[in-house]
Amino acid sequence: MVITDLLEKNSRFFGSEVALVEINPTEERDNASTWREASLIENAMPDAPYRREMTWRTFDRMANRVANFLLSRGMKRGTKVGILMMNCLEFLPIYFGILKAGCVVVPLNYRYAGDEIKYCLDLADIEVLFFGPEFVERMDSIHNDIPGTRLLLFVGKNPPAYAENCMALINFCTSSQPPILIDPEDIGAVYFSSGTTGFPKAILHKHKGLLASCQTEQNHHHQSKDDVFLCIPPLYHTGAKMHWFGSLLSGSKAVLLRGIKPEWILRTITEEKCTIVWLLVPWAQDMLDAIDSGRINPDDYMLEQWRLMHIGAQPVPPSLIRRWKKQFPDHEYDTNYGLSESLGPGCVHLGVENINKVGAIGVPGHLWEVKIVAPDGSEVPDGEVGELAVKGPGVMVAYYKNPEATAEVLHGDWLWTGDMAKKDEDGFIYLVDRKKDVIITGGENLYPVQIEDFLRANDKIKDVAVIGLPEKRLGEIAAAIIELKPDVTCSEEEINEFCKGLPRYKRPRKIIFADVPRNPTGKIEKPVLRRRYCSIPLVEAQTTD
Repeated sequence: MVITDLLEKNSRFFGSEVALVEINPTEERDNASTWREASLIENAMPDAPYRREMTWRTFDRMANRVANFLLSRGMKRGTKVGILMMNCLEFLPIYFGILKAGCVVVPLNYRYAGDEIKYCLDLADIEVLFFGPEFVERMDSIHNDIPGTRLLLFVGKNPPAYAENCMALINFCTSSQPPILIDPEDIGAVYFSSGTTGFPKAILHKHKGLLASCQTEQNHHHQSKDDVFLCIPPLYHTGAKMHWFGSLLSGSKAVLLRGIKPEWILRTITEEKCTIVWLLVPWAQDMLDAIDSGRINPDDYMLEQWRLMHIGAQPVPPSLIRRWKKQFPDHEYDTNYGLSESLGPGCVHLGVENINKVGAIGVPGHLWEVKIVAPDGSEVPDGEVGELAVKGPGVMVAYYKNPEATAEVLHGDWLWTGDMAKKDEDGFIYLVDRKKDVIITGGENLYPVQIEDFLRANDKIKDVAVIGLPEKRLGEIAAAIIELKPDVTCSEEEINEFCKGLPRYKRPRKIIFADVPRNPTGKIEKPVLRRRYCSIPLVEAQTTD
């Protein structure tokens, strides 16, 4: 079995039921996708232009049309096909159509600039690119540098001169099942690393890994036919995609919300009767802050059916979850850990039954093994810090065209994650920090996540990032970039006083009040902060008493 079999099964057994809903609170009718106008998507909801829905049957048929179109243009098994689109109803049918054709699907980060798009097209040997209207300006800047042999397909109205109209072409293709047999050992997808340590690397994954992700997700969160999953993070990333895979396996509805305002999230949960919501740390914090300030009253919404909130993609401050459980005591909560090299979330997870272990990322996920290793590969004793290594069906095949980087992280069947962690006496794993983010100051190792978690307990702080700044005598010092909550004032002296709750060597030596940049998956963009602040004078840096 491969993952496309699940879509075909849902079409066969649940064909007339809703598979996907797209909600864009800011969308105007004039900007609505022409796929709706081409009658490829059912139930366009003319009275609510920002809401569209698609049945399982339409989903499967549209994927077949995409596959048959690619085959008609000479694409073969292993051809790499890119997707550069925002979250929308068309994204997943295109994704599955690429797979059904035996091609390799390559989602691209929607925040890439033109030169980064070109870099990824070249690195992954992408021969076909589906792109949406939001990317025309960026594509304009690079299309002359793209070889004419590449097929550019525009998903929207009025395609630029260098691209073909995807909808007009695919609408004439048959919706019957394409005659392609897929082997679980075939390469199915290329995902790009987040690029937080430089230019992204292209990660190869097999079809059997995609299917295993469905099984892991459904095992962890017990999706049933009656569940409704609210998906807000970008579908180009393994996190959102693999959490949605639980809905695919159970044949249940999912809602794609294009917006992160707390009001929009709560309204969508109410109107669509969502039961499972995956949030990133900033969104959960914004929701709680809006409730605490009185700007939002949760009693104005129907939230009784909401059973599970889970968070991943970054370390989760325990203080945030304590606040959440105080506001929503009946919610189950789970933390999920993963990385693109392990096909996203699930290789480690807390488990809804282990709320007493909040702060840990959890235990080995379904179908996964975990160990914590020293630089020589030996396992470290419980309680000691080492590098987290994982083994399971989602471990990548390789970094495409980069054997040196592959050899750094793949050790036999084990993937060394680059995350420093430790295990307690009960077998629960705690992240300490990224190996490359560790700050060495005066010979002491500082783990920024520990300092960040401490600072986030301050009621005035909305977000914080701790980085190392070069310093002649100590080598590095810890600097805290602090983003305050709206309409709040706070001084450096207040922060230094608050930090007296930390051991002296862990206290930040420099405080900077500024916004904390995060990428679309919620990770702090520390390379951006290092470039921004590593050249600043450090004459103000001082040890707090």
